[in-house]
Amino acid sequence: MIYLETARLQLRDWEETDIEPFSRLNADEEVMKYFPKTLSTEETKVFYESIVSEFKECGFGLYAVEIKESKEFIGFIGFHRANFEADFTPCIEIGWRLKQEAWGKGYATEGAKACLQYGFDKLGFTDVYSFTADVNAPSKSVMTKIGMSFLKTFNHPKVDRNSPLYRHVLFHADLDCYHS
Repeated sequence: MIYLETARLQLRDWEETDIEPFSRLNADEEVMKYFPKTLSTEETKVFYESIVSEFKECGFGLYAVEIKESKEFIGFIGFHRANFEADFTPCIEIGWRLKQEAWGKGYATEGAKACLQYGFDKLGFTDVYSFTADVNAPSKSVMTKIGMSFLKTFNHPKVDRNSPLYRHVLFHADLDCYHS
């Protein structure tokens, strides 16, 4: 099922054929440099299953993204229920991960903007959050471009305190701000 279409992208259900390119994406050190580690094929399969499960449970999730014209899988953009221990959780998080060849083309911004609109207009969300390591300038830029506001910095409880990824930024969008 296709949930969203933009000028250049389709955000759709996951298919078993996505596992191989998804595995390559998660094993790419450059793609994963703002995450604690790359993922093995087995870890990617577990992640895939959790994404599919969240869709069944919630009716939303991290949508598989493909370029409309070529039908090429380039990653994911979408929603996730974040429930690690923090003063803003549990919450709905918007996030994205695209393969390197898709970077710098505005796909993350285009897809995430459409997701936010879909989340507020169709899924009934009133608040959406996004967070990333403070050193992740590209994702912080997307958060700003899609109209999210910086709230604060925080230490991510699931990241080693000695890691350069420990310090995170939190961004937020709500229904009122989004529609004003």
